[in-house]
Formats: sequence, C-alpha cells, structure tokens
Amino acid sequence: MEQRQSQKSATDTRVRLNKLIADSGLASRRAADRIIEEGRVVVNGKKVYELGIKVDPSEDKIVVDGKPLRSKAAPVYAVLYKPTGVLTTMEDPLERPTIKEYIEDLPVRLFPVGRLDWDSEGLLLLTNDGDYANRVMHPKAEVTKTYLVKVDGQPPEEKIQKLLRGVTIEGGKVAAKSVERIKRGKDQYAWLKIVITEGKNRQIRQMFEKIGFDVLKLQRVAIGRLRIGAMDRGELLFLNEVAAERVFLPDEPDEVRKKKTYQGRQKSLKTSARDTATKRR
Repeated sequence: MEQRQSQKSATDTRVRLNKLIADSGLASRRAADRIIEEGRVVVNGKKVYELGIKVDPSEDKIVVDGKPLRSKAAPVYAVLYKPTGVLTTMEDPLERPTIKEYIEDLPVRLFPVGRLDWDSEGLLLLTNDGDYANRVMHPKAEVTKTYLVKVDGQPPEEKIQKLLRGVTIEGGKVAAKSVERIKRGKDQYAWLKIVITEGKNRQIRQMFEKIGFDVLKLQRVAIGRLRIGAMDRGELLFLNEVAAERVFLPDEPDEVRKKKTYQGRQKSLKTSARDTATKRR
C-alpha cells in the first residue's frame, strides 16, 4: 500500500511539457507545441518530439533552444495599441517592423494572445500566462472582439443583415454579433462598429468582401469589455488581474448606445484606464 501511494505521489508531480513551457512565460501553449515538434526541447539530454509527454519539474533537466527552462514566472498582463504596418510576431525573415520593438526592453517576456493583421491597428492582448491565453483563445469562451471599420461605400440595410445572419468565408461560416453604423468622416464612406466572437484570418475583411465592399481602415477597439480607451498608437499598458478578466465580459451593443458617440465613450474612459493600468510609452 505504501509503495502504491508513493508511486501515485510521484505521478502527481508530473505535468505536460507544453504546459510547463507556457507557464515559464517562454511561449503560449500552442507555440510550445510547435517548439516541441521542431525538436528544440531537450529533456535529460535527449530531444523530445512527443506533444503529450509529461515531465517532473523538480527532477527533470529541461533545455529549450540551448537554455535551461526558467521556473514559472509571475503572471503579467498587458495591452498594446498596435499601429498599422506592424506584424504581430517577434521575428520576421523579411525584416519588417514587428511588435518586438514595443516589448523587447521589458524585464519579462510577453507573447501576443491572438493577432492583428499587418494592415490593421488597435488593441492587442499580451501575457506570459499560458493558461490565461488558452482561456481567451478557446472557442467556447466566445470572447467578443469589437472593431471600427471604414468601407468603400454605404452598405444598404439588407447587406448588414446578411452579416448578422452569417456568410461563408475561408475557414467556414461566420456571423457578426452586432453591426452598428457610426457617424464619422464623410458620408461617401461608411463607418461601422462590428462585434464578432470568431478570430479567423482576415475575417472582417472577408466578411465585407462577401457583401461587396472593401475595408479601407480597420481598428480593434475592444476585447470583451477591455477597451482601447484613449491609448495612443504604440502605447503599452500593464493590467491588473481584475482588468485582465474583463475580456471575458461580452461587449454588449446596448452599453454602447448609452453614449452619444463612440468617440465620447473613449474620452470618458481615459481616467479609468489609467487607474487600472501602468503606462509605458
């Protein structure tokens, strides 16, 4: 009996290798899987490729890219206002601008949760907490993403309704949770606020292409109820845990209508944003 209990205790100390890498703050769980598949992880002197492998952090020697794996880092949460013309990655073989220049001097390594296209701007969530990143990215969480979109014309109401009913794009059928016209700029081009829960590649652009319109500008202004507020392009804000959890609260259209304009709500959030985050330029 004592031997069986001892074996069970030893088993309980073992964790999945990809989780351990994510917990260290080195990469997200999904990126950790790629690191393992590429043979960049060595456990007790041997390369491992098996994604489901379990290790004992207190006993096994784990090396990633030639460097010992660090112990679990304290969770850090941040948001970056990603400008257009910047890739949501740390390295680019073509040497194009990446988000690395905004976070490389930080004392902790952060990775993006999700992505924004090269030609899109707005709120980008960053963390070193792999479990948190997985919660945000999991389809069952249905985290809302809110965008302001400028299109090359004025979509009629029947076209807007088509976005709400759903359109088929590369990767499957998607539908907007809400679409609302925003008064901004010239009447020649429409501005709309659209809320989605999926996160397919270039989803918003493909959705508008399906109804016959090209996207001229695209800005993500909220993830859940974590809003961009009065942030400047290239600005980084650190979040406390309470603010980080706001991504799991849906961005409800009725809440938006309480303000006269979307710009007005942005200005009103400037003070609260500074209270819940530490500013870094």
